[in-house]
Amino acid sequence: MRTRSSPASRASSNGALRAVHASNDRRDHQDHQDHQDHQDDHDTADVDPFDDVSESAAPDEADAHRLNGQIGERAHNGTPTRSGPQHEPLGPDDPLAPLPFNPYKGNRGLTRAWHAMKNSLAGFRVAIREESAFRQELTLAAILLPCGVLVPVEPVSRVLLLGSVLLVLIVELLNSSVEAAIDRISLERHELSRRAKDLGSAAVMVALGMCVMTWGLIVGPVVTRWVKAWL
Repeated sequence: MRTRSSPASRASSNGALRAVHASNDRRDHQDHQDHQDHQDDHDTADVDPFDDVSESAAPDEADAHRLNGQIGERAHNGTPTRSGPQHEPLGPDDPLAPLPFNPYKGNRGLTRAWHAMKNSLAGFRVAIREESAFRQELTLAAILLPCGVLVPVEPVSRVLLLGSVLLVLIVELLNSSVEAAIDRISLERHELSRRAKDLGSAAVMVALGMCVMTWGLIVGPVVTRWVKAWL
């Protein structure tokens, strides 16, 4: 004989089934969430922690500075750039252009002093051989320098006597170098060339006048006393 279940028993059994289904649903949802978290962790592990994914399309600060430096260097060297104006390279006549390499300026130390001494002696030989004015002044210096050493005057006055004679030789050498440079450029008559040579001659004349004045003021009284003593 089959018995019919009461409504209370059916309700309790339905509640138990719904609880079982709800528990299964929660377990499936938890498993799905765990699987998604594991997949996210795996994807994150593949990415370098030092990479900035959000700024991958834009250069970082270091790249920007390096790019600006390359653009500035290209602009300074005259290389055309995409964003800046095109600059032409500096010509040889431009005052900002670098000087050409001089192989004669590479000596240092005692080697430089040795070459400087040889060049100086060569300059003296050229001046004596080619410049008649320098020969005349050198002859005058050969007479006055011993006199300046022997004359009985104070040490400071002696230095002034010898220095005035040497100053004439120095200015004459500079004047000769200016004339040689002008003749190297051009031998034709030009107003600026004539002016440069005249200025050099004027400098020599001023040095000669200073020499005469110094010897007259210092040696003059000494010579006057000698003449009075003889008379």
